[in-house]
Amino acid sequence: MGKSSGYLRLMRPLNCLMMGFAVIVGAALAAPNVLSVFWLNLAYGFVTGFMLTAASMAINDYYDREIDAINEPNRPIPSGLIKPKEALAFASILTLIGFASAYLTSAFCLLIAIIAWIIFVVYTTVGKCSGLPGNFLVSICVAIPFIYGSVAVVNEIKPNILIFASMAFLSNTGREITKGIVDVQGDKTQNMKTLAVRFGEKVAALSAVLFYLSAVFLSPLPWLLNLVSFWFLPPVIIMDFGLVILSLVLLRDHSREKARKVKNTVLLWYIVGLFAFIVGAIA
Repeated sequence: MGKSSGYLRLMRPLNCLMMGFAVIVGAALAAPNVLSVFWLNLAYGFVTGFMLTAASMAINDYYDREIDAINEPNRPIPSGLIKPKEALAFASILTLIGFASAYLTSAFCLLIAIIAWIIFVVYTTVGKCSGLPGNFLVSICVAIPFIYGSVAVVNEIKPNILIFASMAFLSNTGREITKGIVDVQGDKTQNMKTLAVRFGEKVAALSAVLFYLSAVFLSPLPWLLNLVSFWFLPPVIIMDFGLVILSLVLLRDHSREKARKVKNTVLLWYIVGLFAFIVGAIA
């Protein structure tokens, strides 16, 4: 039971579910009236998003095991529950499943999946130490599932998808910067050039807030451009309110403990945003 629990924690199931659902959201935005026709592609797309995200989480924890020994000693690898080689083997299996699902969808989808996987591996092995550029690489991986969903059902990237992908990119960049505040002690020992390490927690908090509020600023555009229905507005307003409140909290108190709470809570508002996109496209 302990080993199974360790592998499950290594995957970060909540992150995986969000990426899988993001694929479906991208598909719903691209072709809301014909989703039932492409149900098999949607299923494959969900599996691809879920598995490749799980693989990336395992790879990330493998390379972060020394930092996590300081910042997050209870995680599966630093705690000794999962051996480093076991984590890599697990990530390889998850990657193969993700690529197989993408291949069963289309060659274009497989290409996007491979590009997304390469970007994350580049981030983990090289880009992580770069700070903000590394944050951008992670955010690209978060935004890609929306694009993938569009390609899965219509084999092209619809223009309206780019707005949603941009919102995901901005909000996740803010979260990555906030995560740098949480991990600042361990990052210093590994010469990570995050904003928190280079310029201090206050500057990092301000930068994160700018990205959160940029996502809020973009949120009305889909409705203003008549890309979604009125029912998009209630949940997206709730999401915006949550992001604004978190921004104020982070500006007031950018301690490690508060930043950790903000980082975790942003995921909940991200889920609300996904729900807004789905409702707005289908209702």
